[in-house]
Amino acid sequence: MEELVELDSRLRVSLGKLGLTPHSRYLVSKESDGRLVFTPAAVIPEIEARFLANTELLERIAANRADPSRMVRRRGG
Repeated sequence: MEELVELDSRLRVSLGKLGLTPHSRYLVSKESDGRLVFTPAAVIPEIEARFLANTELLERIAANRADPSRMVRRRGG
């Protein structure tokens, strides 16, 4: 889908006119031919990013969830 948009005097454009889903943050990359590519983005806390980057821990969690015998039962619950 292509649609012609015009920049205002401050070089802004309204993305709402394009009928996009309501994202408030985008990563924007500029291609060598001048095209701008907007990719919806999310901000997560640094501690969550570190957790998601820890593949060894994620693999251990997945293995534990896949094998209920590895679960540790808590007392009183």
